[in-house]
Amino acid sequence: MNLHLTGHHLALTPAIRKYVSDKVQRITHHFDNVIDLHAFLSVERTQCRIEASVHVRGREIFCESVDPDMYAAIDGLVDKLDRAIIKHKEKALSRRHTGTSLKRRAAG
Repeated sequence: MNLHLTGHHLALTPAIRKYVSDKVQRITHHFDNVIDLHAFLSVERTQCRIEASVHVRGREIFCESVDPDMYAAIDGLVDKLDRAIIKHKEKALSRRHTGTSLKRRAAG
């Protein structure tokens, strides 16, 4: 998995880089096909924002989190990404087992 971090009005310290990379490893426990992860960290007044887009096979998953504390924002983002990745994996498995897509089942 390729991890790209970008900071806006924020110096990306080695501690923040290590914290993000350690937390993102949780995503790969559920789904091994994560290709890229682009994270954008920014600070505006009292709010810290982190946005991430995860490129998996066949889909781009985007999540964001805002919190006064950067580490809490990172934790919130990883929780959201984890739920989104699990949802994507469950949909892919259900399509594979039934042999039809969700659109075709709804139309039929």
